[in-house]
Amino acid sequence: MKILLRKDIPKLGLAGDMVDVREGLARNYLLPHHLALEPSKANLKKVEDDKRVAAEERARRHEFLKREIERLTGVEVHISAAANDEGQLYGSVTAREISRALIADGHSVQPDQIKLDEPIKHLDTKTVKVSLGDDYHTEVKVWIVREKTAADIAAEKEAAAAEKSPEASDAAATA
Repeated sequence: MKILLRKDIPKLGLAGDMVDVREGLARNYLLPHHLALEPSKANLKKVEDDKRVAAEERARRHEFLKREIERLTGVEVHISAAANDEGQLYGSVTAREISRALIADGHSVQPDQIKLDEPIKHLDTKTVKVSLGDDYHTEVKVWIVREKTAADIAAEKEAAAAEKSPEASDAAATA
C-alpha cells in the first residue's frame, strides 16, 4: 500500500516521501497515529508544511548531535567494579553502566548508543565507541577500576591519622 509520510520515520523514510508499506502497518499504526496519509492531491498540499517542519527539526537535531559529539570527544569515565586479585571482575561492565557514568558526567548517552563488542570482564582501560546517529560517532575512554573494600577504607583512615599525628606533634613543639 502506498502512503505519504507526515513525519520522519527511521528505516522507512522522511516526511513527504511516498513509500510502499504493508497494509497492516499502514492501517494499524501509521494512519491512526497520524504519521502518514493516503496519497491524494489535497494530502500532498498538507504534507508540504509537514516537510518544512520536519526539515527544521532535522537541522536542529543535527546541530544538537554535533555539539554532543564535540562534548564527548576525549571524555574519560571511571567505573568502580568488584574484582578478584587477578583483576577479573565478579560481574561485568556493560553499556548500561557506561551510560550511567556518562550521564553522571553530564552527557545524554543511552545504553543503545554505546557499541560494545562484548561486556568488559577485567580491570582495564577500554576505548568504547558511541554512536548518536547516522553520521555522529565518537569514542570515549572507560577506566574500569577496583571498587574500594571496607579494608581499603580502613587502611586509608589509618594512613590519614598517621599523617596528622606527626603534624600535631610538630605544631606542639613549635608553640
